[in-house]
Amino acid sequence: MITDSFDTSEAIISPASFFGEQKKIVDTTVITFSREIFETVLGTYPNEKIEEFRACNLIRPIHLIDVDGMKLGFYLSEVGSCLASTDVMEANWKIGSDKFILFGSCGALDPEKINGRYIIPTQAYRDEGMSYHYAPPADYIDIKNADFLAGLFEEKGLPFVKGKVWTTDALYRETRDLVKKRKDEGCIAVEMELAGVQAVCDYHGFELYDFLVAGDVVDQPDYTPEGLHEANHSLDKFDIAIDIVKRIKGE
Repeated sequence: MITDSFDTSEAIISPASFFGEQKKIVDTTVITFSREIFETVLGTYPNEKIEEFRACNLIRPIHLIDVDGMKLGFYLSEVGSCLASTDVMEANWKIGSDKFILFGSCGALDPEKINGRYIIPTQAYRDEGMSYHYAPPADYIDIKNADFLAGLFEEKGLPFVKGKVWTTDALYRETRDLVKKRKDEGCIAVEMELAGVQAVCDYHGFELYDFLVAGDVVDQPDYTPEGLHEANHSLDKFDIAIDIVKRIKGE
């Protein structure tokens, strides 16, 4: 079973198998899922392509951007727990980053709590496969920098709510019974990456800083994706990510 997948013996395949010696270019990387944010940032700040993710189906660039004198990695992530987590591991190997700021959209399970607020996940329900290869089996994984982010959001006067989220890759199997079950456990939102990315970061000793914005409301009689475009592509999330970087760097 998937819950038996965590194993501490030596891995057969490593990033070195594909990419050779690890590089050390920049220690902090900002990750977006939004093509619109990605293009806007590259059109706004000085940047250069320093690496790329290569696969048989596509090639994606990794950029070095200069924001307020800070050199940062920046890339457009794949969607889904396994692919987003693999991006993080490969970015660490290709450019040396061990601190990752990740932001994106999610679906609201408890819209009254979330409405008008950013979401800082405290735990993620592990309804995906990646995390079970990087952490001992458990229903939830702790999001360890949640309190750090909450302190920053409070200081900046940003409206936010802390709470559990549900990570699932199975977008089209978010059923009414499962939504009720996760809500009964206290989950306030559903997204597709966090449990796996946090497990990978914990395993390798990386630091992850994650926050979300709700777009659609999953728990509604007649589902509509209204609100997702704004949640995915609003540029305010990048500005907050830069505030997080400054706090990490002590600026």
